[in-house]
Amino acid sequence: MSRKIIIDTDPGIDDAMAICLAFNSPQLDVLALTTTFGNVSVDMATDNALILTELAEVDVPVAKGVAVPLEMTPLPHPDFVHGKDGFGNINWPASTRQADERSAAQMIVDLVHANPNEVAIIALGPLGNLAKAIALDPSIVALVDEVILMGGAATEAGNVTPVAEANIINDPHAADIVFGANWKVTMVGLDVTHQVLMNDQFLEHIRDNDQQHGDFLYRATQYYFDFYRQACEIDGCYVHDASTIVYAIEPDIFTTEPGVVRVSTTGVGIGQTIVANPNKKFALDYWQGRPISNICIGVDSERMLELIAGAFAQS
Repeated sequence: MSRKIIIDTDPGIDDAMAICLAFNSPQLDVLALTTTFGNVSVDMATDNALILTELAEVDVPVAKGVAVPLEMTPLPHPDFVHGKDGFGNINWPASTRQADERSAAQMIVDLVHANPNEVAIIALGPLGNLAKAIALDPSIVALVDEVILMGGAATEAGNVTPVAEANIINDPHAADIVFGANWKVTMVGLDVTHQVLMNDQFLEHIRDNDQQHGDFLYRATQYYFDFYRQACEIDGCYVHDASTIVYAIEPDIFTTEPGVVRVSTTGVGIGQTIVANPNKKFALDYWQGRPISNICIGVDSERMLELIAGAFAQS
């Protein structure tokens, strides 16, 4: 039986890779895409999500979500990473499809109630839609199978500040709500995504073996590669968002540890995911009463890349 998922997303080149991977994976049943600001504006994220459903020729609804963080001033969209169009400035034709009339939060609530205890929410961007869904209907927390999010870092340095990862710092207040809700959260953060590198040869494999998505992904990712060459001096890109899809399919590719997470919402540490040992008490215990999350700390990079390559060779 396929695992039912909702993908909350801000496409985004690495989001596009993750979404196409999910569409190509028979182990997953994508119920909807919900969109948020982050890599691009929420309007562009919605347009891009519609492009991806049209590209894949799938009848998956798209619902537009939050446009700004819960409390803080929005950060600039990182067009130097993803391009002004979110897809590496490749000028892909706009979709003729229309978004669902419901908000992203309402879509999440409706699908969770329609499929109680069966839906995993895979979050690829800032977490405002999940926080809004909890506020809209707190009962969904007990009905979600799992939240698998790309974001944060337990011991790895941040990629926006020395301590903060991009998705979390874009809406730290929402992230703290999501980590504080009493549902199963698995954090697929920089601790593992920085262990897996996708190079140009790998993208050539996707281009040459996937007639549906391959050319689009190859062209879009060249801009992403250029950013990584300049900023990180690596030949390729880290596998960020697609790692969540791999976890949803084969979690044993990862090693995990339990941790209690608070997200810093002020000061120089804003956006930091501070992971505490659930068995240890502290003098000032800001983690008291918080649920235990599942923190990915290791990954079999070879198995991950084999799974991704296999999925794109099937279509």
